[in-house]
Amino acid sequence: MQLSADQIAQFQEEGWLFLPETFSPEEVAVLREEAEAIYAVQRPEIWREKSGAPRTAFAAHTYNEAFRLLGAHPRLIRPVEQIFGEQLYMHQFKINAKAAFTGDVWQWHQDYGTWARDDGMPEPRAMNISVFLDEVMPINGPLMLIPRSHRHGTLAAGHDVSTTSYPLWTLDDEMVTKLVAEGGIVAPTGRPGGVLLFHGNLVHGSAPNITPYPRKIVYLTLNAVSNHIRRPTRPDWIAHRDFTPILPVPEDALTEYARRGRRAAA
Repeated sequence: MQLSADQIAQFQEEGWLFLPETFSPEEVAVLREEAEAIYAVQRPEIWREKSGAPRTAFAAHTYNEAFRLLGAHPRLIRPVEQIFGEQLYMHQFKINAKAAFTGDVWQWHQDYGTWARDDGMPEPRAMNISVFLDEVMPINGPLMLIPRSHRHGTLAAGHDVSTTSYPLWTLDDEMVTKLVAEGGIVAPTGRPGGVLLFHGNLVHGSAPNITPYPRKIVYLTLNAVSNHIRRPTRPDWIAHRDFTPILPVPEDALTEYARRGRRAAA
């Protein structure tokens, strides 16, 4: 999949781009099933809310075949290669859950701020590209983005280790208010299979989910190979040390995986 010139221009200008229904219902169905199975086990890579509900499953591409295929899917790899102009490696892979009724907040932050401070990433030549596994609605804790906030570079942040179960470098209220006055807030929503790209310095966050509707999103953090991390402080399953360029799998890899599984179960 290739981005058009207009799509690349929108990404550069606004800091984000949404591609609706990029993956088929069949592909999404198998990913959703595999995600639920992952959340049901106890592994150090799976972080939970203070309530015990799943929050994030890190590095699922290293121990689950469906997510390994997603992590090398050309519909995700090729657009980011276009933007950065070089090959990529997987800096981080996670499946974020906003469980029904108990999914907690993600405070306002920039991803690159964490990658620079905790991992020693030289430049913001990495980004998150995400896949909606559930319908993301205005009511179930969608990701909120502040358009054009990436133009301010890497902002001062404080290390919040108490608000949620996951430590995060967060922005203060005054800075967020200033940025919102300039750029507003958008909350991309859409059906399962939608894909969202956003710049590593784009300020974003999400509110708790108090609805009956869960919201699962897979995030691939793809980094330019030349921009590999220099001073990692976090476990390898959070900040990967394998800088091997990703070789995309065939376009139909996930569909074939889903069909093999159904044939085996029949």
